[in-house]
Amino acid sequence: MEKLEGYIEHIIFRNEDNGYTVMDLSVDGEEITCTGVLPYAGEGEKVELTGQYISHQSYGRQFKIEACEIKPPEDEESVERYLGSGAIKGVGAALAARIVRHFCGDTFRIIEEEPERLAEIKGISDKKAREIAQQVYEKRDMRKAMIFLQQYGITMNLAVKIYRQYGQNLYQVMQENPYRLAEDIEGVGFRIADGIAMRGGVRADSEYRVKCAIFYILQQAGGEGHCFLPKEQLTERAVELLGIPIADIDQYLLDLSIERRIVIKREAQERVYSASMYFTELNTARMLCDLNIAGEIDEPTILRKIAAIEEETGTYLDEMQKKAVSEAVRCGLLVITGGPGTGKTTTINTLISYFESEGMQILLAAPTGRAAKRMTEATGYEARTIHRMLEVSGAQEGSADDFSKNAQNPLDADVVIIDEMSMVDIYLMHALLDAITVGTRLIMVGDRNQLPSVGPGSVLKDIIDSGKVPVVRLTKIFRQASESDIVVNAHRINRGEQVTLDNKSRDFFFLKRYDADIILSVVIQLVRERLPRYVNAEPFDIQVLTPMRKGLLGVERLNRILQQYLNPRDQSKREYEQGDRLFREGDKVMQVKNNYKIGWEIRGRYGIPVETGEGIFNGDMGVIREINRHTERVTVEFDEQRMVEYPYSGLEELELAYAVTIHKSQGSEYPAVVMPLLGGPRMLMNRNLLYTAVTRARKCVTIVGDPETFAQMIDNAMEQKRYTSLAERICELTEKE
Repeated sequence: MEKLEGYIEHIIFRNEDNGYTVMDLSVDGEEITCTGVLPYAGEGEKVELTGQYISHQSYGRQFKIEACEIKPPEDEESVERYLGSGAIKGVGAALAARIVRHFCGDTFRIIEEEPERLAEIKGISDKKAREIAQQVYEKRDMRKAMIFLQQYGITMNLAVKIYRQYGQNLYQVMQENPYRLAEDIEGVGFRIADGIAMRGGVRADSEYRVKCAIFYILQQAGGEGHCFLPKEQLTERAVELLGIPIADIDQYLLDLSIERRIVIKREAQERVYSASMYFTELNTARMLCDLNIAGEIDEPTILRKIAAIEEETGTYLDEMQKKAVSEAVRCGLLVITGGPGTGKTTTINTLISYFESEGMQILLAAPTGRAAKRMTEATGYEARTIHRMLEVSGAQEGSADDFSKNAQNPLDADVVIIDEMSMVDIYLMHALLDAITVGTRLIMVGDRNQLPSVGPGSVLKDIIDSGKVPVVRLTKIFRQASESDIVVNAHRINRGEQVTLDNKSRDFFFLKRYDADIILSVVIQLVRERLPRYVNAEPFDIQVLTPMRKGLLGVERLNRILQQYLNPRDQSKREYEQGDRLFREGDKVMQVKNNYKIGWEIRGRYGIPVETGEGIFNGDMGVIREINRHTERVTVEFDEQRMVEYPYSGLEELELAYAVTIHKSQGSEYPAVVMPLLGGPRMLMNRNLLYTAVTRARKCVTIVGDPETFAQMIDNAMEQKRYTSLAERICELTEKE
């Protein structure tokens, strides 16, 4: 490590999110470019830097900062230089010179201890004197806070977040209950807070520690899709996480319940919910019951109108499709469910024609941009994502203020039709219902046999299982769909019937291979060469789907290798490496968490924004268009030409997407799907997962791997258990009414 001492001459760039700074340091008359996280250092300050010289690909020789110590001004020249550097707003070089001439070597003491005396200088009022002193205090306080937090092993990025959250209260938080960091600061989980607390001397059996662990486990359970955990399972997880036995968990649960942070329900089993999750589920059930009203409409009249639409459009409905239309006309709430090729789209189109003929206002939506685009193409009627329909407001997920459309500002519609309902989690369902007034029809269309949502809950399945909401099941496979082996085999898989793997199909192929590296080689060949020609698409449009994240054929390894072949290194493409991940211009990427606050823009000619908005969501896919090393930002183009700029610090929200898990592919449809298949955990490798993967393909499915694994997945009807209680809440409320 080397040391440099000098004055900060000029700050070239500073990322306000994480404090990353590029600056010129004046060292004995020589200017040296330095880079590092320095949120609190300003122009004119004297610093001692520890670090090393590096050679940057674009900007040449730089000094990479590992540590920084601010040196207080030691003489009048240093004080004048600091005050006149622009570091103190409203003080320029001339005024700084007058201040130092008046107070000489006592200048800094005067500013800190007797700031009112600055008014002795011509041109400084009492108000300006206070403002100058306040700025000096703030800079000094932030420096002290950064130094204090580093004692706990906290990185500079996290230290900046903590200081911005708590200000001068951070000392009290760190000494009394550092576990608050896990609740208050995004990106800080229990483990980080626990490490900080342990360094600060918090006991392993501290009440704060146990309660924070319980709440953290419930939050993690939400990430796994659960709305609650049985008390026994919660206790087991808490003991494992804390590494100590818990003598009386009931007392901690009671305390958290009194604090209204959790809800305990003693039903068939003792269940523990986070308070927000419990009331989200309960209110969702209440709003569903409020919408679930039926009107008296003459059946022959409905059938005559359906017949007129059939005659006009040249499409004819079977009995269940007609029943779906009839129920939608009569009922305030309806579920239409069916597998591929069973006529869901034809039914939706008929519903649109029917309600339009009645002069009704109709809104169409789906959970993802891709699903909304497919809905638009299939109906000729504009469909939006649910998030855009509800007008994302930029709040945090789970908050009552996520969307501009809500109970106070409801959707202006007579009919709302939602497609791909299996993807809708409990939070999104709650927000949707909150924006729909009683009397508006809500029609939910989906396939209950698809995987459940990535977020918590099993909304579509629970609504159907409640038995309290009208449901129409479409089961007939229509002639055109029956000619597709994708559709036929998907239904066979769903019924638990084995599929013939003779490769005589035009759109369903199984290539038998038994070695992971050979399978990978075949996958690369299919994506690069054979399938693009076969389905008339680009290699980027061919999607590799895999059951797992880890392993020889998991998402992480597949993406690293596919990146090399589909978007190889090139001098014209800029790159950014973050840990063991490499992003390159031209890479296919996916957003892996809901971000309600991030802004996007659609750009017209010359890059001028023509539309702006907020929110990019879990599962949205895009392409990296630019990596700007100077501003440290990555520009990604998502569906509908939405351009989003990510700071380097925000790239944990993105992953390469040449291969994605089957779960993440929900709601999407691709020209061709390639699925490597060699084995995995029995709970994961099930019929439900295989069915979802196959139904993602429009023109061609190619599975490469072990036919025995394929057969076992069809036989395995087990699904990963989700702890949800929406069906029970619906039944309770219906019975009360």
